[in-house]
Amino acid sequence: MKHGLFALLALLPVFFSPAYSVEPTLKLKKKVESAKYVSGELIVKLKANIGPQFFSQKAISGVSLKASHKLSFGTIYVLKIDPARKLEEVQKELASFDEVAYSEPNFIYTIDVIDENGEEAPGDPKFGLLWGLKNTGDNEPRPDKVESSGVVGADIDALRAWEITKGKKEIKIAIIDTGIDYNHPDLKDNVWVNLAEKNGKAGVDDDGNGYIDDIHGYDFANNDGDALDDHGHGSHCAGTIGAIHDNGVGVAGVMNQVTLVPLKFLTAAGAGTSEGAILAIDYATKMNVDIMSNSWGGGGFSQALEDAIRAASDKGIIFTAAAGNSSTNNDSGAHYPSNYNLPNIVSVAAHTSADGLASFSSFGARTVHVAAPGHRILSTVLNGGYSVYSGTSMATPHVSGVLGLLLSKEGRMPHAVMRDRLMATSVPVASYRRKNISNGRINAYNLLTNTRPERNEPNPSDWKVMKLTESFESLHPYVNNGNVTRTIKVAGAKYLRVKVVKYELEGNYDFLKIKNKEGGEVESLTGEGTSYTSDYVEGDTLVLQFTSDSSVNKWGFLVEEIEVIQ
Repeated sequence: MKHGLFALLALLPVFFSPAYSVEPTLKLKKKVESAKYVSGELIVKLKANIGPQFFSQKAISGVSLKASHKLSFGTIYVLKIDPARKLEEVQKELASFDEVAYSEPNFIYTIDVIDENGEEAPGDPKFGLLWGLKNTGDNEPRPDKVESSGVVGADIDALRAWEITKGKKEIKIAIIDTGIDYNHPDLKDNVWVNLAEKNGKAGVDDDGNGYIDDIHGYDFANNDGDALDDHGHGSHCAGTIGAIHDNGVGVAGVMNQVTLVPLKFLTAAGAGTSEGAILAIDYATKMNVDIMSNSWGGGGFSQALEDAIRAASDKGIIFTAAAGNSSTNNDSGAHYPSNYNLPNIVSVAAHTSADGLASFSSFGARTVHVAAPGHRILSTVLNGGYSVYSGTSMATPHVSGVLGLLLSKEGRMPHAVMRDRLMATSVPVASYRRKNISNGRINAYNLLTNTRPERNEPNPSDWKVMKLTESFESLHPYVNNGNVTRTIKVAGAKYLRVKVVKYELEGNYDFLKIKNKEGGEVESLTGEGTSYTSDYVEGDTLVLQFTSDSSVNKWGFLVEEIEVIQ
């Protein structure tokens, strides 16, 4: 029986907006994938000094101008394509004109969250359930009433950090999401108020920023000035960052003092477009917020979206981004926007109260920066309520919050300095090795004090290759129900790792496992790969174990060399 994985996937919600029709497949720059996008729409950027008259002058058949947006990095145009024409054909035609910088689909992005059955907690103080702030080992909120098996101290070390700072109102964090319940008793005093619009005339752009009645941010999903949350996701993220402390209700955020700016581009269905995301980011850039918190993703590579985030970077604004909930390696399969190679982006994986990478979390030894609490997180939702959600969506606002504390204490700093400090002050844990760049999880106290834990990691230049006297390999193809173990011991070795010439195994059913001498699993290989160097074990003994199930025999594996540090 091989129904386990598919049964699990069936339980995870799939988010999409019924308002959009979706084309099935698209070849993307930097990646070939299936990506959802708005049917019959293209985002186009023209080269400098080329105006909208270009489209009428060229008389491109079946194309009309839907909208134009003057942004920090130039003007983008949204084109409507007649159903009789294929989007790819129009893109090819546009590419033939020297005046066109680029054209791309209007991608659809979704929230990176798993609703833990949406259980609403009572409106009384619930700080004791916020294991991400203080993990007692048994305080994970579990709707199923099963006893928690957390690890004491596997949290962001909030209480010690708060002895240094609880934030400042001057720090503005844009929640680019589904909006915020700005009437929520745990949020309302920390939500941004545009006084010019509040005290001005209804229906008038009183502050002259191009948006009417944007008293609490703006709604780019419905194109109006009311960014009130109609989903719950944005409010949940906002509560993790800045739910008010000591007010007699609900929960507490990473920051007690902060200004939360609601920017809605995701609909009540939890989906939004590139166009909306770009406009929200540009709005926040013009406001010169300090941090943009982004708990969404899933569209394809968008040059326009990357340009918008780069414009924010140029103004010194941090962009935290969820790594995604697909359990996949972002090094080999890009997830956007977290995978854009920009200096202001901080890509965030999710960890559990048991101090392990959450099973749903995406990861990447080269593309994800840190892990943060993201499993069974209690926070604010609609109508003054509280719910437990899981996802890299929940991990990201923890990072936004601790960076907000850092800015409160020390002010802005170069992006490279900020990212290095965030990663170097993270707590190194074996569970996160090769799962993110820092090999660790965030720690607010370490970040504020610039305390950098010893990482006890091997020096990359010290590795020496050692050929095995006898290679370790399977039959080709291997047999059913296999279970073969090889123990490798090198006297005086401090670290050992394996060089796998090739492995071709049935994905998620057959495994080549690397273990330490105590039997602890360091890494498990499945699927296919070549010239692969494994994670390392500490000490002089490494154990290789190959197991296969009762069906589907593939080529197998071959190990001829190990690497050693003595």
